[in-house]
Amino acid sequence: MESQDAPESPGLQRGFICASFNQDTTSLSVGTKTGYRLFSVTAVDKLECIHEGVECPDIYIVERLFSSSLVVVVSLSMPRRMNVYHFKKGTEICNYSYSNNILSVRLNRQRLVVCLEESIYIHNIRDMKLLKTLLNTPVNPSGLCALSVNQTNSYLAYPGSATMGEITIYDANNLSTVTLIQAHDSPLAALTFNASGSKLASASEKGTVIRVFSVPEGQKLFEFRRGMKRYVSISSLSFSADAQFLCASSNTETVHIFKLEQHSPSQEEESPTWSTYVGKMFTAASTYLPTHVSDMMHQDRAFATVRLNMFGLKNICALATIQKLPRLLVASSDGFLYIYNVDPQDGGECVLVQKHRLFETSGEQDEPEEEESPEDVCPQPAGQSYAATVALPSTPPSTTTLIGYSEEGGAQKGEVIPEHELAEGPICLDDENEFPPVSNQSN
Repeated sequence: MESQDAPESPGLQRGFICASFNQDTTSLSVGTKTGYRLFSVTAVDKLECIHEGVECPDIYIVERLFSSSLVVVVSLSMPRRMNVYHFKKGTEICNYSYSNNILSVRLNRQRLVVCLEESIYIHNIRDMKLLKTLLNTPVNPSGLCALSVNQTNSYLAYPGSATMGEITIYDANNLSTVTLIQAHDSPLAALTFNASGSKLASASEKGTVIRVFSVPEGQKLFEFRRGMKRYVSISSLSFSADAQFLCASSNTETVHIFKLEQHSPSQEEESPTWSTYVGKMFTAASTYLPTHVSDMMHQDRAFATVRLNMFGLKNICALATIQKLPRLLVASSDGFLYIYNVDPQDGGECVLVQKHRLFETSGEQDEPEEEESPEDVCPQPAGQSYAATVALPSTPPSTTTLIGYSEEGGAQKGEVIPEHELAEGPICLDDENEFPPVSNQSN
């Protein structure tokens, strides 16, 4: 779940470059011109900035591993180099350089995946050894890919074609291709797994239809229509923790929430209504209509929506349970985090309950109706940052470049020894809750 702002947008001029939620939507990471910031999003009224990193400027990729101290960053000044930090200690765990610009990074408790335009690198996150290199993948200029956060079903999804919406499902644990899904007619624009890795949602560049498939079977389970009037650019898809809801944001002013429920014929027979009869009539009529018209009649519409007060700005959305209530979070390139209440029973229009500023601006004041509180803004360091104060003496940048590996390559066919302190042992994140327990979910 990552958003990168276009150079001409107001957010970038004010410092915002990218944003991403962590795997369980308890933390928000923001890349800025001066570094990156990590926020806790476990409360509605309080947005706590838990860390500000200034090791590198112009961060366009920042990913945090759950609630651990491990954070991965990539800077515009060195777009081929990935730095992995233990931000609480202020130390660099390792860094890797690649043969081309890094377009995206995905993490779970087992794997770290780096996506370039025509190749994908799969690392063991415990010791950062390269396990597999997928070369000559279809051209993927946006670095689109999704990695299941479930360490048992550690599936990786990425485009299987540059001209149509084919999805390749890859088992990142066993390092083998699982299946190919013919998801859309147009090239892919968005992918996301649910928490258990049993469902995959996708959208194409047209942005009108969102489909959900079973994993690893690749069977279509749901089909939702976002709209019919215009094509849009879907910027993010995200399941709720229980996989009962799916939200989608785009470059329009509307965020859609879809409900994943199977319509039971028995329920319709028990309580026949006028709408039931009309629905049956349309279903019968659809068999005589062209395929594309028939498909539209069988597609579900949004269960709930949000109308943003912006248009054309990139944003990312996520569904989370905060203080025991379902919420929709929208982090926008205008530099704000918006929190909405979601009615899980009736849906409808979601209500904005809080708006938090993600970074300070010079010469600007908050809107009159908002009263800025200290916790809403990440405090500026008085002198050096925490990371700069406690960091170990810096080492020269790594010159290791991961090139020349075959399809069956990886660490087995060549020693790749990164220049870092943990090259010979596992990554030890010694905080008590670095790797929170995995909850068993059946979806």
